[in-house]
Amino acid sequence: MTRYAPLVLAFALATAAAGASAQTGTNETPQQNVHQSQQYDQLICTNAAFRAKRIAQECGSLQGSQFYDSCVASFSCEKQPSGANWRKAPPSETTK
Repeated sequence: MTRYAPLVLAFALATAAAGASAQTGTNETPQQNVHQSQQYDQLICTNAAFRAKRIAQECGSLQGSQFYDSCVASFSCEKQPSGANWRKAPPSETTK
């Protein structure tokens, strides 16, 4: 078994690196990302079927646990911040 350990480790590292690059390998600009996020938020708040599907996908495995209610609450549209700049970082985060 020990003679295969370096091979298994190398495979695990390569798989992890490939997964990380697949998640961050988009060519979208920050503005495009914000726009897509806003579209997603709008769908969550205006399309009940989409919202139910996302809750099932995101929270389904938590059903029966102490975290389920919190997960479902994270899809609430009632507490959305208002104003055009609510997604922008506060000045303390942008000036360095």
